[in-house]
Amino acid sequence: MIRESRAAGLSRRELMAGAAASLALARPALGQTGPQPESEPESALSADGYDAPAAWRQAAEALGGPVLIDDVAIVRVAGTLWVRVRSRDGDFGAAYDNGRLLDSRSLAERRAFPSFLGQDARRLPKLVDRVYRTPRSNYKFVGMPFWNGVASFELAVLDLVGRRLSRPVAELIGEPIRDRVPVYVTRLTRDTTADEEVRVVERLLAETGARAVKLKIGGRMQNRPKDVERTNRLVPLARRVLGDDVEIFVDANGSYTEREAIRVGRMLEDHQVGFFEEPCPWEEHDVTPRVADVLNVPVAGGEQDSSLPVWRWMIARRGFDLCQPDVYYCGGLFRSLRIARWAAAAGLDVTPHSPKGGWKQHAMLSLAGVLPNLGPYQECVAGPDIVDGYRKTPSGAGFDWPITDRELRDAKPA
Repeated sequence: MIRESRAAGLSRRELMAGAAASLALARPALGQTGPQPESEPESALSADGYDAPAAWRQAAEALGGPVLIDDVAIVRVAGTLWVRVRSRDGDFGAAYDNGRLLDSRSLAERRAFPSFLGQDARRLPKLVDRVYRTPRSNYKFVGMPFWNGVASFELAVLDLVGRRLSRPVAELIGEPIRDRVPVYVTRLTRDTTADEEVRVVERLLAETGARAVKLKIGGRMQNRPKDVERTNRLVPLARRVLGDDVEIFVDANGSYTEREAIRVGRMLEDHQVGFFEEPCPWEEHDVTPRVADVLNVPVAGGEQDSSLPVWRWMIARRGFDLCQPDVYYCGGLFRSLRIARWAAAAGLDVTPHSPKGGWKQHAMLSLAGVLPNLGPYQECVAGPDIVDGYRKTPSGAGFDWPITDRELRDAKPA
């Protein structure tokens, strides 16, 4: 279980020191140097030595020649928004809108997408690297809204290449090592009472066969008296009713100050909670590691972080015990793979943020299929795709989205 994952006999500071030493690429503290450049756009390797995965280089060779990106557009098919890419020779690929695109559309259409038009899809990892500052000065716009647009484009191109080669995306980004993953049922509400929430969770675990659940605690970036009361009842009740065989995780969504987080964390330890996600506001990168230093319950986080230098620092500092990059928020699968590589060097697991279900998890599941340091359970909204507590990784061409080439070709700009 996750709650038993710390090495016996070592303090957290000793573990952290060893992890930091093993992460040879780590930069100094942010407070000393500030953000660093994301990449060296014209070199054979990125500034941190990252090269395209071998699987992608093999796929690029299998394409046989340039695949020039001729068009990218936001389209609507059957009520869902998609980012659609088209190659000059008429192939299509797509990535669904994760719910953030409309709010950040101008950044995607004015800054991110134009940087890729006319480029060779075979160079996709390098194109994603260089979009930070060339061919336009996009570094002034970076942050989750910008990288979300980049991810949408990258995923659409991966889908196009997968369709063209009749291969699942997992085979384009790495060596698939699993075809299914155990999941935890993620809960997305704080509107229930503790008693109502535990009853719902009991039913969902029985329906899905899952043996793990994540509960919402705190008040989401606030901690009102009613939030305190619900949290203090919910966690002990869940442990008592669900029993010791069910792994319980909690997500605070940045609800607590440092002092509050430590106090809540002690209560979580008493009830054998598997991880404590985002205890403090996510931008307070110096606070979360201090909380993690004094708690024995593993601290998880990172879903909001789109900056690779911040990720690098948090991993080197061991600000997280479990890393949770969001494939869309952090800029796509290639950047997610890099974060996972850094985490592995520090002895940390990765459980990508993915509070969805069905085919909307296919990008996350493609990543999960190839990561050697994947965490024990992956996030999933309860649904019929969970069978005996597991979800299958996509096996069809591309991301195996429920959208055909004809639908993509005929879709009109939204």
